[in-house]
Amino acid sequence: MRITLSAALWLASSAMPALAQEAPPAARDAQDNSFRLGEIIVTGARPEGVEIGSESVGQEAIYKFDRQSLDEAANLIPGVTAGNSGGSRNERLLFVRGFDRFQVPVSIDGIRVYLPADNRLDYGRFLTPDVAQIQVAKGYASVLDGPGAMGGAVNLVTRKPTKTLEIEGRAQLNLDRGLDYAGYNAFGLIGTRRDRWYAQASYAMNDTDHWDLPGSFTPTANENGGARDFSATRDWRVNAKVGFTPNATDEYSLSYTRQEGEKNAPLHITDPISTQRNWSWPYWNIESIYFLSTTALGDRATLRTRVYRNTFDNLLSAFDDRTQTTQTRARAFNSYYEDESWGGSAELALRPTDADRLSLAVHYRRDQHDEFQQGFPSGFTEPRQRSVEDTYSIAGEYARDLTPTFVLTLGASYDWRDLSRAEEYGTPPTGGAARIFSYPLRNADAWNAQGRIEWKPVESSRLYASISSRARFPTLFERFSTQFGTAASNPGLNAERATNYELGGSHAIGALTVTAALFYGDINNAIVAVRPAGFPANTSQRRNLGSADYYGGEIGIVARVGPTLDLGANYTHIERDFTISPQTGVIIPAFELTDVPSDKGFVYASWRPFTRLELTPSVEFASNRTTVTTASPPVYYRTGSYVRADIRTDLALTERLSLGVGARNLFDAYYTLTDGFPEAGRSFFAVIRARY
Repeated sequence: MRITLSAALWLASSAMPALAQEAPPAARDAQDNSFRLGEIIVTGARPEGVEIGSESVGQEAIYKFDRQSLDEAANLIPGVTAGNSGGSRNERLLFVRGFDRFQVPVSIDGIRVYLPADNRLDYGRFLTPDVAQIQVAKGYASVLDGPGAMGGAVNLVTRKPTKTLEIEGRAQLNLDRGLDYAGYNAFGLIGTRRDRWYAQASYAMNDTDHWDLPGSFTPTANENGGARDFSATRDWRVNAKVGFTPNATDEYSLSYTRQEGEKNAPLHITDPISTQRNWSWPYWNIESIYFLSTTALGDRATLRTRVYRNTFDNLLSAFDDRTQTTQTRARAFNSYYEDESWGGSAELALRPTDADRLSLAVHYRRDQHDEFQQGFPSGFTEPRQRSVEDTYSIAGEYARDLTPTFVLTLGASYDWRDLSRAEEYGTPPTGGAARIFSYPLRNADAWNAQGRIEWKPVESSRLYASISSRARFPTLFERFSTQFGTAASNPGLNAERATNYELGGSHAIGALTVTAALFYGDINNAIVAVRPAGFPANTSQRRNLGSADYYGGEIGIVARVGPTLDLGANYTHIERDFTISPQTGVIIPAFELTDVPSDKGFVYASWRPFTRLELTPSVEFASNRTTVTTASPPVYYRTGSYVRADIRTDLALTERLSLGVGARNLFDAYYTLTDGFPEAGRSFFAVIRARY
């Protein structure tokens, strides 16, 4: 099992949203390039242009605010916070109303991307140019989408052709604060839409040579400033789909996605060189092939299906020192993950009367995780270790129009998981020589229930209230990882549970639209790392001893001030309280929740003073957040408050060709989101975009 930076706490909340209710192709807006079969249900209205919605952000806003990766783009949405894992993993993070990547699944076109070992997704590896919109479900979400989405859900909806011939190309040059070359982005798409079929292919590339630290950074023994050492990354993704639309109600689509990445890991700027981990990822690859369909069964029933196969291949290499040229010491290794998942779902949506809707869904997924590690100085490679787990879900949802303006929705599901294989290489708990052995096999199940009522007195206003109680099963890592002898496994670790409450609404007054929500999450049975009596110092075991309260509010405002000016702003406030239940014989280590600021917001404008010219300034801000040092015992402190200004100018050279230039972190603000790892300083870019 791979090393972790410290003993971790894992919490859960909320739920994954329902499968999108697919509109007949003939009824769709011809200009809508979202792949509707791949959408999930979110309650907010779809944003247009550079507008940022309460639960989604579209491609035009992603492009105009130069958000090249998933973490950067989703951070625009209220209630969503981007962060940095710090340490040797160099992973970009997302938090949805305080819940992290272990409770908030990521999907591409509704097909979940899941890493069965530990689900440590790096959001910075997911590119955005081929994405029509990013949806983030928060609060109430339907049980119809299956298990695993305790804190919400993030879905990348890929693009879909809207014209007989559709072509787009982009090329972007990135410059550092000294106007030196820092990397490039490229994107190309070609597609066609016909009466009964469509096809599309796209390619996106993000090559980062380096990024610069702010000018106010004071050099240290580990980092001399300027170009951040080991900040290079390279990612690309291809996406292809072909679809068949035989009539106005049915659609069948086959899609393929592959993304490949490689990255390095900057060092902590002040920790001693002897404690630094010199890690890199020569490859971090994900592949998915999936079939989606919707079929009308008469006038009152619709069948929706999904079938998929996903793979994940990953190599983590640790070196002797920062030169990354030798692997001769005991700290060096090559760790390989080879994962495969396949499964599917079927949903039958019935409408027995005009006022009633009943949906039934079944889900199945098999996750197979293979790992092996080469250690040094011997160079010995472990035999392959395999874990196999099947997850199932049966769900039902009933909605009724109580009146023309009131809708009540009730849902329930039963999830269960069967672990059939859990292998490890090493010295078994019973002792003896190193060999392949099996952990005890334990299965798990959980019930979920929820309800939501919405009042929509007029088209421009709505008010809703919801409650949702959902469970989240622990990962293989949480149950079995010994962290190289610093932790004990716990095969009987139970699922966490969260009950989420939300009250929200939206109202439009002329050109002004306001959305707001209050939320409260009650988390129980949370998984926390503690030290049982008799364990050596700095060792732990995960147990269900935690509870937490997450609560706060969000507000978003969009104003169209005449034909040439759009304004928008959003703000989120969140509080998180955590306690560990006392237990005889257990030592509770110091622990605080980290990485989420109490306050964050985003303000932007889109001004078109002339027909062909557009100015897009924006300001992003956040208060301090809690972080933790790598010292033993760890020290928690507050850091990370910032105000970051960006600006962009776009000039339409012709109807189909445009040029954009801009600056990120315009005033070169210095800020650190996690201990020892400052964020990037000022940078510049120039992009040319051609569309047909």
